[in-house]
Amino acid sequence: MTSPVGLHRVVEPVGVLPQAAWRLDADPAVGANEVRVRVQRLNLDAASFRQLWESHGGDGEKVRAEVREIIAARGKMQNPVTGSGGMLIGTVEEVGRRSPLGLRPGDRVATLVSLTWTPLTITDDLVGWDGCSEQVPCDGYAILFARSLAAVLPADLDPELSLSVLDVCGAPALTARVVAEQVARREREGDARPVSVAVIGGAGKSGSLSLAAARRAGAGRTVGVVPVAAQRDALVAAGLASVVAVADARDPVALSTAVTTALGTPADVTVVCVDVPGCEHGAVLATADGGTVVFFSMATSFAAAALGAEGLAADVTMLVGNGYVPGHAELALELVRAEPGVRGLFEARLAAD
Repeated sequence: MTSPVGLHRVVEPVGVLPQAAWRLDADPAVGANEVRVRVQRLNLDAASFRQLWESHGGDGEKVRAEVREIIAARGKMQNPVTGSGGMLIGTVEEVGRRSPLGLRPGDRVATLVSLTWTPLTITDDLVGWDGCSEQVPCDGYAILFARSLAAVLPADLDPELSLSVLDVCGAPALTARVVAEQVARREREGDARPVSVAVIGGAGKSGSLSLAAARRAGAGRTVGVVPVAAQRDALVAAGLASVVAVADARDPVALSTAVTTALGTPADVTVVCVDVPGCEHGAVLATADGGTVVFFSMATSFAAAALGAEGLAADVTMLVGNGYVPGHAELALELVRAEPGVRGLFEARLAAD
């Protein structure tokens, strides 16, 4: 019996869902409601890659060796330190007769579920990857369950660009939803004040998409916060934010000051898209009472966020972005097509890698 959520693939500990399992069974034989994908490229999530890179002192060979060992030992890609994984692109090889995903052999797809949930085997020892970038060219296979998500890659975009975009497509979709709700609420209440949005890490993948999504959803003023001048210049040139500020997101006072100075008030919505720990208190401090903080970083600490808000007596709603919002893939891809500033930042990042 094949479970729609993959319980039958859990090796240890028995009884947990695949994401929480230490090891999965990555047997290539496809169950009735499963799909096997021939993997061509992984995209490690930013927090995981940063942790691996820093722990090995920027030695790409050691990073490559650890990723290879994690996948071999666990039957999936899940960084044991960050708990996060990433996603992949590949070609559908076989579809179980009862799979509800609507995929066909030969479809080129990107998975929209985390690698921490996906049985995975690598067959080429990652020989084509130097360990120095988030995108990992490889050969192998992965298994999708009935409750998994996958998107057929669009013909009009480069596969590497699509992979990079779809890796973070939950961020702009949830940002758009939250901002639209704030705008609608003010309209109902007859409040003419524009909704203000701060995106921490605004020059990154999820950050640039979130800025574009916030503007489309009706944000009246936006600020993109970045850590260094080079990112400031890139984000200014992209034209995605009303104003760009430089601040260390780990410094609560500096971050809050940067946001309030740029917007004139604390933000109504603060979106955290950075891949380093320690940004929770600054995000809360930068948000107005009655506002919302959306955490998209895998480095977020629930305890730090909850206790920080309590200690600051901050009346804010805090959301954890779970990576899925209906229509998220289509929205993100459309933003890349329609917003030259977003596309330019993504393409520059890929070229640098």
